[in-house]
Amino acid sequence: NLSIEIIGWTGAALILLAYLLLSAGRLPARSVAYQGANLLGAVAFAINSGWHGAVPSAALNVVWAAIALFALVRMARA
Repeated sequence: NLSIEIIGWTGAALILLAYLLLSAGRLPARSVAYQGANLLGAVAFAINSGWHGAVPSAALNVVWAAIALFALVRMARA
């Protein structure tokens, strides 16, 4: 399904872009932009992985998304 592939590639791009910007010093780890990109990217990647039956990858990305969501909630409360 083309839409699942687009979702997966978009998720991968978001995660990689977030990491690139973090590594380049353009985004701090405790920013909404960084954690938001990780959250959206991980959810998209989990959808793609789950669709394809790649359970370890889907599980990893569910945890990745949960970590990003946890960070966003902590930032919102601070």
